[in-house]
Amino acid sequence: MARTVIVTGGAGFIGSHVMERLLSQGDYVVCLDSFDEAYPPALKRANIRSVSSHERFVLAQGDIRDRAFLEQTFSRYSFDAIVHLAALSGVRDSLAKAALYEEVNIRGTLNLLEAARDHSIKKLVFASSSSVYGLNGKSPLSESQRVDSPISPYAASKIAGELLCHTFSYNYSFQTVALRFFTVYGPRQKPGMAVSLFTSRIDRGEEVPVFGDGTSVRDYTYVGDIVNGIEAALSYQGAPFDVFNLASGQEVGLNTLVSLIEGGLGKKARVEHLPPHPGDVFGGSGDFSKARALLGYQPQVDISKGISLFVEWYRNARAAVPRT
Repeated sequence: MARTVIVTGGAGFIGSHVMERLLSQGDYVVCLDSFDEAYPPALKRANIRSVSSHERFVLAQGDIRDRAFLEQTFSRYSFDAIVHLAALSGVRDSLAKAALYEEVNIRGTLNLLEAARDHSIKKLVFASSSSVYGLNGKSPLSESQRVDSPISPYAASKIAGELLCHTFSYNYSFQTVALRFFTVYGPRQKPGMAVSLFTSRIDRGEEVPVFGDGTSVRDYTYVGDIVNGIEAALSYQGAPFDVFNLASGQEVGLNTLVSLIEGGLGKKARVEHLPPHPGDVFGGSGDFSKARALLGYQPQVDISKGISLFVEWYRNARAAVPRT
């Protein structure tokens, strides 16, 4: 049966892919997005161009910090579920804008939980982050590990979001599922993120900033696999509150990532080595065994294939920009 789902941050990188999936399955989708200046709003509008004229798609432009706007939106539609992706992202920016991250990521999440409670919505899927593991992380990172030592305001805001989800689920009898994303990449990735930034700079012959000696590792997870995990979480009928890692399970070094992008573009990188940045967590791979057991989650795209798909998209997107 078709559902009506509100996707916050729907015009963003992950959100636009989620909406495409939901619409392809016959669901009705309301895209809530503020089109803020975190990155160019024109890119966000391009993200949703393919769905904007869909008969089951509605755009609700506004801010999750605006309680009056949320009340108006939630009163207008009868939602079966919320996919809450709207957030300020990025560890480094959060160190300089901690108060703003608190407003958007914590207070905004609280506003949505209150809207879910007030309008009897029974499911909320919350986008958390692998950064919550902070200094407690021991690879592979699992949900059983402690998350009480974050080293950035961004990570702290995601821990707070998880705790709020638990609190509301316990007190108001609706299900919340927190998904800890591990370094998501793929088509439409935000320009300042590593894969997107490295690709564009290598392509233009510009220096690629590598913090540290390039041996640090991350778990890079392809956006299509993340969407599969979100879709599974929407259908999950388990505990009232639960937490899952969505990861690839692969440890990929920064030097390896650069090499894969070089191979995809057929160009050599000019690497600029910089000191490690405060707040960065290089925690290794994610253990997704719980998500596999309870959600049926199984990543399909490894890093080599994923970079190839990203470079193909990048070339097509670049070719579509009119030359002046």
